[in-house]
Amino acid sequence: MKKIKYYYNTNTLRYEKLETPLRVKLLRIFGFIAAALVTAGLIAFAAFRFIGSPEERILRQQNANLRENYRELRDHIRSIQQQMQELEKRDNDVYRAIFEANPIPDSARAKELANQLEIMSVERIKDNQLVAAIDATLKNLTSRIEAQKKSYDEVDKLVKNKEQLLSHTPAIQPVSNKDLNRIASGFGYRIDPVYKTTKFHAGLDFAAPQGTPIYATADGTVSTAGNTGNGYGNHVIINHSYGYETLYGHMVRIKVRNGQAVKRGEVIGWVGSTGKSTGPHCHYEVHKYGQKIDPIYFFYNDLTPEQFDLILKKAAASNQSLD
Repeated sequence: MKKIKYYYNTNTLRYEKLETPLRVKLLRIFGFIAAALVTAGLIAFAAFRFIGSPEERILRQQNANLRENYRELRDHIRSIQQQMQELEKRDNDVYRAIFEANPIPDSARAKELANQLEIMSVERIKDNQLVAAIDATLKNLTSRIEAQKKSYDEVDKLVKNKEQLLSHTPAIQPVSNKDLNRIASGFGYRIDPVYKTTKFHAGLDFAAPQGTPIYATADGTVSTAGNTGNGYGNHVIINHSYGYETLYGHMVRIKVRNGQAVKRGEVIGWVGSTGKSTGPHCHYEVHKYGQKIDPIYFFYNDLTPEQFDLILKKAAASNQSLD
């Protein structure tokens, strides 16, 4: 039941019913609504300013998680960079040093190093800087990994080439010489057995009974097999590539033919005394790029240091050659 209010009218000296004008009612309603809106705005401002909306709290938590993840990612990237530096150092100082290859400069591994990213404070990084930092670091690592992969591919080729070079380098004696007593004449100036004058002897003479097997001292391809009338009698010349060539002279019989591929240790013929020879022996020469060099330094596969010292003294003795 609505309350009715009265007021005392001094003019009429009577109690009269209090009636509020419409204009006053509207003003009161408007004032209440305005006050409510202002109060609600102040409450909302305080809440969003000091407490934060649920959405903001979620975003703030996500941002904190992202920063924590970035710290872990940065530590992981730093660890990978250290491992890459170790691999690059080992590649330059060990692997390439073994094969006498030039080291790869850092500029070839990465055009620009993002060292400043490692010392940048996470708290001062903006979102776009954070993404750019991670992207630049990953690109840098990708570039270095790709360069390192190419380097190891090259080292792998060097290993294969080195293995092939070693297999094609003369490294054993052409005849079995376990007791080291078969070297009859060495490399250098010796007395010619026919003309009795001092002449240059371009190889080693291995005295052995006729029919003793003669072995290829390295892998290669036979370029000459026969008697060409040059004084070597029945002889074999093997082209080993890499500039190496070996000659085996005065054979009684040849086993191989021109163009045949041979392996180190394979029998290519037998000791004889054909051509300009005064007794059964194998005349052995080593050529490097057409230059005749002392074969004594190419027996490292079947001699100990002590045996090499002994055979070196035997080969150095001034005596008469057998051819």
